[in-house]
Amino acid sequence: MSDVRPVPAPPAPPAPPPPVDFRYSQSDAFPAVLRELGASLAITTYQANKLLVARAMGGGAGLSMLVRSFDRPMGLAVYGDKLALGTRDQVWQFRNAADIAPHVEPAGAHDACFVPRASHVTGDIGIHEAAWARDELWVVNTRFSCLCTLDPDYSFVPRWRPPFVTALVAEDRCHLNGLAVVDGQPTYVTALGESDAATGWRANKPHGGCLMEVSSGEIVARGLSMPHSPRWHDGRLWLLESGAGQLQMIDPLTCQRESVTEIPGFARGLALCGAYAFVGLSKIRATSAMDGVPLAARRDELKCGVAVVDLAAGRVCGMLEFQTAVEEIFDVQLLAGLRFPEVMGFQKDTLSHTFIVPPFHQPEVGHAVLPQTRAAHCNLRLPGELSPLSNAERLRV
Repeated sequence: MSDVRPVPAPPAPPAPPPPVDFRYSQSDAFPAVLRELGASLAITTYQANKLLVARAMGGGAGLSMLVRSFDRPMGLAVYGDKLALGTRDQVWQFRNAADIAPHVEPAGAHDACFVPRASHVTGDIGIHEAAWARDELWVVNTRFSCLCTLDPDYSFVPRWRPPFVTALVAEDRCHLNGLAVVDGQPTYVTALGESDAATGWRANKPHGGCLMEVSSGEIVARGLSMPHSPRWHDGRLWLLESGAGQLQMIDPLTCQRESVTEIPGFARGLALCGAYAFVGLSKIRATSAMDGVPLAARRDELKCGVAVVDLAAGRVCGMLEFQTAVEEIFDVQLLAGLRFPEVMGFQKDTLSHTFIVPPFHQPEVGHAVLPQTRAAHCNLRLPGELSPLSNAERLRV
C-alpha cells in the first residue's frame, strides 16, 4: 500500500510593497541649465530600483520626470545612439529609434526614444560604472575586482585588474567602482582600498581610497575617502571624494588635488558638460558603518538628488532634490542633444506592440533574399500609454 501524504502548499509570495509618495523639487536653475545645454539627465537609483530621466519642460515650466523600473540599476553609459544600463545581473543595451519618438504620447513632444535591443546576463558581479571605449562597452566588475567586457559565450571577459589583486575571485577585494575613458581608452579607475583580501577595503574605509592609471597600474592618488566617478573633461581629471562630500580636480602628473566645491550629500555619479558638472547626491543609510568618514559628521544635513556645479565659480548653482521614495543615487549621465527623450520599459505592454524593422522588398521569383545594408525604422503600432510623473505622484519602490 503506497504511503500518500498531503504536501503542504507553498507559502504565498509576499505582497508587493504599497506605492509610496514620490516627491521632488528643483531650483529654477536646474531645468534652466538643461535647457541651456539642450540636454536631459539620466539618473539611476538602485535603492528604489528606478531609472529616472529629468527633462526640462518648455516655456520655463519646470521638470518632467520619466520613471522606469529595473532590478538594482547602477552604471550608465552613453555613446551616440546607444545607452547601456548595468543592473543586478544583466547589462541592458538600448538604441535610440528616433523615428518612433514623434509618435510617443504626447505626440510631437519627444526627440528620442530608447528601445531595449539586447540583454547580456553577467550574473551578480556587482556592476558599478560602465563606459564605452569607442564601440566597446567596458564594465567595472566590483565583485571580481576587475574591468571586463562582454562576450556572448561568457558571463564576462576579464580585461584588467589592479596589480595588488592577485586572483580573479568573487571577493570584492578592493571595491573597484569608477572608470574614466580618455581618447577612447579606459584610462583611470577608482577603488576604496588597496587590498588583496576578501572585502579588505573595509578596514580603512575613511582614507584608504585610491585613483589608479590603467595602462601602468600605478597609483595616481592615495589617501582618498571613498572616491568615485573619475572623469576626463576639458583636458583635466575630475573625481568625487564621496567620503568628504567634495568634487575635486587631480593633476595626474603631479598628483596634486584641488577641491572645487563641497557637495551636500554622499557624492556618486558625475557628468560634465561645458561649464557645468552634475553630481549625484545620496543620504547615508542609518545602517552604514561610516566611523571616521568625514562626511558622517554632516549625516543629518545630507540631501538626495542631483547638484549642478558651476565649475568656473566653484559653487553649487542648481539643485534637484528627492524628498521621498529615493534616498540613494548611483550614476548620472547627460543625454546630450536630447531635450525630451523616452525610454521604453517593461511594466506595460508597449514593447509587445512596437516593431522596428528594416525596409523589405519582395524578391522576384527565383531570386535570393539579400540582406539589407541600410535599415529604416518602422513603427507599426505604439499605444499612447507612456506618461511622465509630475512632482508628486505615487511610486512603487
